[in-house]
Amino acid sequence: MQLMKLGDALEITVCTDPGRIRPHNEDAVFGDAGLGMAILADGMGGYNAGEVASGMATTLLATNFSRLMPAVFPQGARASDSGLVEQHLTSEISAANLAIYNAARRQPQYAGMGTTLVLAWFYDNRLSVAHVGDSRLYRLREGVFEQLTRDHSLLQEQLDGGMITAEEARFSQNKNLVTRALGVEESVEIDIRDHEVKPGDLFMLCSDGLNDMVEDDEIALTLQSLSSNLALAAEQLIELANDHGGRDNVSVILVRAKADYSVPRGWWQRMLAGLK
Repeated sequence: MQLMKLGDALEITVCTDPGRIRPHNEDAVFGDAGLGMAILADGMGGYNAGEVASGMATTLLATNFSRLMPAVFPQGARASDSGLVEQHLTSEISAANLAIYNAARRQPQYAGMGTTLVLAWFYDNRLSVAHVGDSRLYRLREGVFEQLTRDHSLLQEQLDGGMITAEEARFSQNKNLVTRALGVEESVEIDIRDHEVKPGDLFMLCSDGLNDMVEDDEIALTLQSLSSNLALAAEQLIELANDHGGRDNVSVILVRAKADYSVPRGWWQRMLAGLK
């Protein structure tokens, strides 16, 4: 069986915009089909501190994973062990968290800065999603649009506790109050989930500047109607957010699984997998 390169099996497009109100963009994005990785961070803090936090998160993670891949998976091999993937995600994100935290402590102008994070690692027909805060990851599969992450926010806690209804949440003033963020404390709790990926699946990572401005149904309709052109779909989603007010920076990463990208296995590996 021929090993298909991740860069051939995945299509990734990245788009970010400051929106209509904010003077600068505190979102940071990264996508690399060859690595099978997409990273989105939405910074917070005074002056340009949010921009620093999100930029540190994406740059550190992108750089470290680019170095990690050849060392851990040499000669074109790919990750196939979800436990190992989770271990690397936890280690690298924790290190990025500590770096942002220490930078904020050393430099007064960055005090209190932090950032959300949603990271998608595609491997062996699977996807591991790591997230902190209220940036999201959605999947469009065979016409069904589904949110795969759960916000770490005061609003989500109020919804979970039955304190407000979903309709009330749409108009809540607490939309931007996150309960977890990178860089705010010395350590951070990271949610990591593993999902099966099928050819044709379309994934969307976004900052809250999109989903606060545009309803899920309208996002889904846009993705379905423009699915043949991911760059145009991403641009249209950002335009919709701005048309609805553009009150925040808005970022979108779209990832389409074009083909199978499983790790080829010999009879011995297949037998061991069957015993698990």
